[in-house]
Amino acid sequence: MQTDVACSRLRELILDGSYPPGARLTEMEAAATLEMSRTPVREALRMLAADGLVRPAGRGVVVVALEADDLDEAYQVRAALEALTAELAAARQREGRIAPADLRALREVATLTATATAEGRLADAVRLNRRFHRTIAELAGNAMALRALERIWDQIQVSTLHSLVPPSRPAHVSAQHERLVTAIAGGRPEDAGAIARAHVLDTRTTTRRDKEDHA
Repeated sequence: MQTDVACSRLRELILDGSYPPGARLTEMEAAATLEMSRTPVREALRMLAADGLVRPAGRGVVVVALEADDLDEAYQVRAALEALTAELAAARQREGRIAPADLRALREVATLTATATAEGRLADAVRLNRRFHRTIAELAGNAMALRALERIWDQIQVSTLHSLVPPSRPAHVSAQHERLVTAIAGGRPEDAGAIARAHVLDTRTTTRRDKEDHA
């Protein structure tokens, strides 16, 4: 249990940028930060290394960011998996297996994400955007796909957080989310999958372009 707690807390510190890419972290330092013994921290760092968030470096680890080519590959895999989960969620909706309250929750988080994005609250937008996509993956009912997505989301978030800038077209991003919600709510798997795939790949393209424009 302590190992899981240590892993969760260290993951949060990495994902929110407290430990940015390139930061070196030792067992002793992490244990002091978490106010825990070194044993669960040691195991937690091994778990994070297995997930690709850190790599061993001497007596500690270094936070890892994906290089541009690897990041492109990560987005490609994410696009395929999110297309799958969107299709599954829409199919389950068509079969009457998704509760109305769950669809309302999806719409609500889409609205919250749109508001945060439009207002330029980047940290909130990142958190809510991930919650939006995770909600769809949960509605898909495929635990393996969700676990795979969690790992990819983590790697992408760590790799892009340091260069995060306001999206040049926040209304476009929100419109894509709305189209995706509508396709799922309407029980249209093929449409939902196509929209999800295009959205993820478009996100990579616009993220790269916005970064270059602000360089």
